Amino acid sequence: MVAGRMFHTGVPVVLWTDVGGYDAYRVERRFVPPEEASWEASAKAGLGTPNRYGVRKSTLTEEEQDRARAGQWTLESLRKVVNQFVIHYDVAGTSRNCFRVLHDFRCLSVHFMIDLDGTIYQTLDAKERAWHAGEANDRSVGVEIAQIGAYPIGEAEKVLPQWYARDAFGTRITLPARLGDGGVRTQGFVGRPARDEAIRGVLHGREYVQYDFTPEQYRALSHLTAALHSALPGIRLEVPRDGDGKVLTRALSAEELDGFSGLLGHCHVTANKVDPGPAMDWEKLLTGAERAR
Repeated sequence: MVAGRMFHTGVPVVLWTDVGGYDAYRVERRFVPPEEASWEASAKAGLGTPNRYGVRKSTLTEEEQDRARAGQWTLESLRKVVNQFVIHYDVAGTSRNCFRVLHDFRCLSVHFMIDLDGTIYQTLDAKERAWHAGEANDRSVGVEIAQIGAYPIGEAEKVLPQWYARDAFGTRITLPARLGDGGVRTQGFVGRPARDEAIRGVLHGREYVQYDFTPEQYRALSHLTAALHSALPGIRLEVPRDGDGKVLTRALSAEELDGFSGLLGHCHVTANKVDPGPAMDWEKLLTGAERAR
């Protein structure tokens, strides 16, 4: 949903209004006991505001700004403002756990989440200013892909074996017992990285290790990217590249970020972030998005 209008993706999307959806408009905490869920109880627990999102700051006309403050964005006005799509991994492992962490404890939000099985959850209309990528929030839409993430050499050997194991078919995702079934919508789903071996790569001058995302997640992300490009054409099907055409492995300068429109990793926005990590196959994503248009 973008400015109240529905855009087809060609893959499953669960809205915040649907049964089983995740509602970032709600004030109450979602995954705590009922007696601890109210805003009064949440405030005592340390949350600073009942809202996990805001209004996009923009250079719209006075009339358009007034409508935006009332939540009455038109698609035409939103297209003047939004031209970036920021991609994260959630370090939570599943979308249910991601929403629990963001909404109940960190007082943050994101427009979309993509679970291990490729289910897309939309938690807010794309018109809202979600709190997910700092200075890019005003101009961007954000997505959290369910994955435990990338780690430096030494630390990776401690973390990744808790989430990945090998069987007769190769590498598979193994959720820690504390997450149960993880809330994954496809019953009995067995998640496997798109590439069997762990990927090594350098970001911000440091080497990291990460398993790839699932084929189902790549397909969902490609379709979501194509749909957002259709709804908000300022989001070009391009990523930041160096002079040789390679995807940048560093954060953009303020001037570069201001002048860029298209897809970004959180690592391109903030120098202390590495998501979506070295395993993200940007060319595969862009090719998939082109095919899904």
